[in-house]
Amino acid sequence: MHDDVYRRLARVLDELPNKFPATESGIELSLLAKLFTEEEASLACVMKLKPESATDIALRSGTDPKETRNTLKRMMAKGLIDIRKGEGEFSYALRPFVVGFYEGQLPRMDREMADLFEQYFLETKGGILRERPALHRVIPVEKAVPVEVNIHPYERASRMLEGAKSWGVRDCICRVQQHLLGKNCGHPVETCLVFSQVEHAFDRSKVDRALTKDEALKILRETEEAGLVHSSGNYRDGIEYICNCCICCCGIMRGIAEFGIMSAVAHSDFRIVVENGSCNGCEACIERCQFEAMTMVEGLAVAAKLRCVGCGLCVLVCPTDALHLHRRNEGEVPEPPEDIHAWRAQRGAPKGGLQV
Repeated sequence: MHDDVYRRLARVLDELPNKFPATESGIELSLLAKLFTEEEASLACVMKLKPESATDIALRSGTDPKETRNTLKRMMAKGLIDIRKGEGEFSYALRPFVVGFYEGQLPRMDREMADLFEQYFLETKGGILRERPALHRVIPVEKAVPVEVNIHPYERASRMLEGAKSWGVRDCICRVQQHLLGKNCGHPVETCLVFSQVEHAFDRSKVDRALTKDEALKILRETEEAGLVHSSGNYRDGIEYICNCCICCCGIMRGIAEFGIMSAVAHSDFRIVVENGSCNGCEACIERCQFEAMTMVEGLAVAAKLRCVGCGLCVLVCPTDALHLHRRNEGEVPEPPEDIHAWRAQRGAPKGGLQV
């Protein structure tokens, strides 16, 4: 393996807002070599987050336009880059590592890749999860929010799905990766919902199983019943997916469990409130909470304000309706950026001329 091209690509990826920190062992270079050929890595080094034509990319890389276009098509087929259909020709954009091309590796995920990612995650101690704003934001369970409380569209998973024109579902790459390592948490695997404003967007996908709107909403309800946490990109507009996460497998939620990074995921704008007069001390909420936010004090449930991420899953298992989500005080949780571009700007504009 020629390390130079992968070192260059690693530096490029680390200059993006999503980050790709280096390790002492250099395991990230082995991970990149698993995903990219040297030719693909070299081309990725000159690409930008902003979509551009194959001609422009070829000009900047000094490669033959036809060969560049063929390489870009292979990279697109491998989930390494984004493609947009413009006027006259397609345009191509660099993807970050996470959230980005790693999530596109489901068809190619094997034990070797699972091992490489695990070593990288552990060596960096969830390094990308310490940056601000967080990669993901918790979306509260709507049933847990009292009907009289106003809830924004970006806080309603069902509203996101109902506003789309096509829907799909894919396996959770985090659970697939952990299963390959011999760790099976028992949660369902086909849980990552995707949606689009383009009709029939997932009909020919090799990764996503196309759904109807009702099927997507059904999966949303089933993940809540299974105790999985809704989360998505940490911005208000342009959401195209909903992850349904567990703290034992999810690469973001594990930052909380394994490295104590409570800000690894942006909390929802809600927190759990316990009505002491209704609590019967059954401890169902303690068993349900993945974040150890619920404890028992003198036989009654108590919610730890700082540990509660505002998912609302404990509300669904309370037999006496003693729990509900309460909106946090103004300013306690930052409002998410308007869209992915605002998120990137807040997280840190790309260096080296990589346009957002």
